[in-house]
Amino acid sequence: MEKIIKAPIDRDEISSLKSGDMVYITGTIYTARDAAHKRMSEALASGSDIPIELKDNIIYYMGPSPAREGRVIGSAGPTTASRMDKYTPALLDLGLGGMIGKGKRSKEVIDAIVRNKSVYFAAIGGAGALLSKAIVASEVIAYDDLGTEAIRKLKVEKFPAIVVIDSEGNNLYEQSSKCV
Repeated sequence: MEKIIKAPIDRDEISSLKSGDMVYITGTIYTARDAAHKRMSEALASGSDIPIELKDNIIYYMGPSPAREGRVIGSAGPTTASRMDKYTPALLDLGLGGMIGKGKRSKEVIDAIVRNKSVYFAAIGGAGALLSKAIVASEVIAYDDLGTEAIRKLKVEKFPAIVVIDSEGNNLYEQSSKCV
């Protein structure tokens, strides 16, 4: 089923999403990859604030290439999500609504998704140039020294993604492998 959703995403919207749904996200999402996740984890461990509000927000695991002239961002394809797995349960427990990446997630992350009624989306790997067309604004908001791994605030319009793990723990990757 295809759905249009807004970001930040509320829990009622999340609970309506089912594994396998195609969604188009419009609103504000954030980017963060390995180095930014490590810094946020260190900040939380020391009792410091992190640079983004997690509640109901979506983090896209992506580091863009430089923008071409006339574009707000370069190629914007997803990063392998499992690289963030050691940091993700804590962020979900603090209210993170969803994540966008590619690839499988650990049992700990899936358990945290279910516990927090969150969602994991996949974006199509290898389609970064196409995905960048759904990004209408991009601004580095934290950890500028990390270059492409800095945290960015993105405004997206009809950003395409697929629900992989829904709030009940249904996992498209597992369902698909049973069909083969």
